[in-house]
Amino acid sequence: MGSAHSDHPSDQRYLSDQGHPSDRTQPSDRRQPLSRWPSDPVDPSDSVLALKILVAGGFGVGKTTLVGAVSEIRPLRTEERLTEAGRGVDDLDGVERKSATTVAMDFGRITIREGLAVYLFGTPGQDRFWFLWDELAQGALGAVVLADTRRLTDCFPAVDFFEHRGIPFVVAVNRFSGAREYRPEEVARALDLDSGTPVVLCDARQRASGKEVLINLVEHAGRVHAARLLAEVTSAR
Repeated sequence: MGSAHSDHPSDQRYLSDQGHPSDRTQPSDRRQPLSRWPSDPVDPSDSVLALKILVAGGFGVGKTTLVGAVSEIRPLRTEERLTEAGRGVDDLDGVERKSATTVAMDFGRITIREGLAVYLFGTPGQDRFWFLWDELAQGALGAVVLADTRRLTDCFPAVDFFEHRGIPFVVAVNRFSGAREYRPEEVARALDLDSGTPVVLCDARQRASGKEVLINLVEHAGRVHAARLLAEVTSAR
């Protein structure tokens, strides 16, 4: 990807080496080989256990693209065209060429093995649709927060949402052409992430890249849930 500077100078401050963003109120492992991810889906009627994963982030960051890239089925999309009526409501800064937006959710599915499937739910990114997030988050194993370093502040609401509710998540930096690249630790520091929250780089258009993001999330969520279970057992003694 290119190394041009961002068109949004205000976000450069958050990604500098000087500290954390001033407007936040709340406070990695090696990637595993893709061979661990099954390539042959089974009959979905055989699935007895479904893991629910959310894909969240700001407007135009690539959520619909990621869900579509990794889903083994044709993804369900609830997109509507942007109109003049929304110009005073929706912030199109940095995504001026975007012509449609998700108004409810995106849905995709991946079969892990017989009896186990992953359901992907892409959340709407605009402020006016945030009321849907609580319903979509019910029963979620974890979440992917997609980030665009040119508009890093756009993913703050998603980060806060999952931190406040104790839902494990990873931050996946979508590598847009022409955007300046930053190291994962720089992004983690800029977002003031809790210790241990993974930050990975990805290309939301590429299936293999999206799978690696999901592998990172499932492994991270497994560690978090195991640690919580151990803490509950220890405290009960």
